[in-house]
Amino acid sequence: MTSGDLIGIAGIAAMLLLLALRMPIGTAMLLVGIVGFAILNGVPAAIAALGTYPYEYAAVYDLAVIPLFVLMGNCAAASGMGRDLFAAAYAWVGHWRGGLASATVAACAGFAAVSGSSVASAITMGRVCLPEMRRYNYDAKLATGTIAAGGTLGILIPPSTAFVIYGILTEQSIGRLLLAGILPGLLLTAIFMATIAIWMRFRPEYGPPGPRATTRERLRATGKAGPMMTVVLISIGGIYAGIFTVSEAAAVGGFLSLLYAWWARALGGNAVPTILLETVRTTSMVFLILIGAQVFGPFLALSGLPEHIAAGLAGLDVPRVVVLLLILGVYLLLGTFLEGFSMLVLTLPIVIPIINALGYDLIWFGVVMVIVLEMGLIDPPVGINVFVVKGLVPDVPMSEIFIGILPFWLAMMVCIGILIAVPEIATIIPDSMIGK
Repeated sequence: MTSGDLIGIAGIAAMLLLLALRMPIGTAMLLVGIVGFAILNGVPAAIAALGTYPYEYAAVYDLAVIPLFVLMGNCAAASGMGRDLFAAAYAWVGHWRGGLASATVAACAGFAAVSGSSVASAITMGRVCLPEMRRYNYDAKLATGTIAAGGTLGILIPPSTAFVIYGILTEQSIGRLLLAGILPGLLLTAIFMATIAIWMRFRPEYGPPGPRATTRERLRATGKAGPMMTVVLISIGGIYAGIFTVSEAAAVGGFLSLLYAWWARALGGNAVPTILLETVRTTSMVFLILIGAQVFGPFLALSGLPEHIAAGLAGLDVPRVVVLLLILGVYLLLGTFLEGFSMLVLTLPIVIPIINALGYDLIWFGVVMVIVLEMGLIDPPVGINVFVVKGLVPDVPMSEIFIGILPFWLAMMVCIGILIAVPEIATIIPDSMIGK
């Protein structure tokens, strides 16, 4: 082990210590990165990096998609698109046993296509769907587990902030990543709904059926969900058809969502300042983390630690899938105490050289990694979506929420297994539309 490796390990340990002391992740990475630079390259080089990296990175044109997608999601939430989408899904499947839960998953998947945020999906759909499931006497474990797990679809189905960050940090095409998330997102949605159906076979009393809607009611409800479907079709479909770049699609989606919120008269009172403030707050948080990662990542690269770890793992006399499973296992372990976004920016400088050495496609790995991050959103004890749901139903014990989440967590494991066995599920759309 070289002195550079020791410095790299010390930097990671210092990072974890600062996080344990509740320092913001972006600030912690920036501090450790600059100190590491000074140790490895000297103080003048560290000062030069501190003076140039933040501005140069914040000025990257591709990062414009982040505030625009965040604005799109905030406008969609304010305009009631989530409520209309749930009503449409409920009209079609609400009469099944567990139908309200299945409608919630379908609505979460649809809302994910305009929000790009798991937390936003969980909050919006939780406020809409939980009262309905409680009104029909759904078991608390099924109701809360469905909301927490369904919300995770927000960072898999495009637009996805996680894919944007992954693409920037790994220098992969953001357009290809967004397209790669479509089929896996639909697959995971279908697996979630199958999980609910299996659950109802063993515990039918957990999800009593609701009234059957007439054909006219179904068509009317579907028509009300039309604006959201139109936004998705134009923005994401424009990327798929090659009409828009990702940044242009984000701008179009943000404008259409704002226009619909105005048409739906959802911009009165303090709505506009609230939407803009939430957009700025979220964007600032993401940019600070990215700037910190841009300093911390090169520091690790200078230490040589990622390359030595990659060479060591690639040289193991085991099938490459074993190394991949070990990496995913580490992510699941990290998910028990680290927030998913933090894991993404902290670990990519170490993990990506390993994945490259193993010969895996980085677009495919991005999809798998996002699903693992989704699992972290519902992992005990830090799962953010769990605390979101707990805030919506304070009378439900945390233990019941985690019990309700377990079947969906296992469903995510099944989805990852399918993607490992059939990687083309993630790559076929970007390969056919954009090329390799």
